[in-house]
Amino acid sequence: MAHGGDVINELTTDHREVDDLFDQIERAEPGSPERRNLTDQLTIELVRHSVAEEEYLYPAVRRHLQDGNTLADKEIADHGRVEELLKDLEGRDAADPEFNYLLAQLRTEVEAHVRDEETHLFVQLQAACAPGELDRLGGNVRSAKRLAPVRPHLNTPDAPPANKLLAPGAGLVDRVRYFFARRGE
Repeated sequence: MAHGGDVINELTTDHREVDDLFDQIERAEPGSPERRNLTDQLTIELVRHSVAEEEYLYPAVRRHLQDGNTLADKEIADHGRVEELLKDLEGRDAADPEFNYLLAQLRTEVEAHVRDEETHLFVQLQAACAPGELDRLGGNVRSAKRLAPVRPHLNTPDAPPANKLLAPGAGLVDRVRYFFARRGE
């Protein structure tokens, strides 16, 4: 799928990619290494997406939307629930009886969050921001995703400026760990 454009296009493309990963996971043999690998890929995409939203989207929501603080806080709480599920999934084998249950919970949480963003938050943001601002945010989100962590880090800051300072370092550590963990495969 093509990334680029304004923040709404960028994040909506991410949403479709996540939908596709969930579908691939459902088609994979239960308990298989493929299912585990696809879930790892899903985790990477969700964490990078969440970090980028917390660094750039939600501060813009706070600045530009009436009741923006409440809206941003709700979205960040959604991310917290998703992150807890990802952390629970991270240490489980795909053959673990809880794996499929946690995956189903994760899909429910993510789909509700995406639906809310696309039908409410994005519509409001598009009405409140100039196209140039949305384009700038799209570029910032793409940059943030390149540097973001690739695994969930519970209890890390989710608001600027601390998240913008810590996420790139955690992202670098994650990518190095991931490289060495996968090196033998």
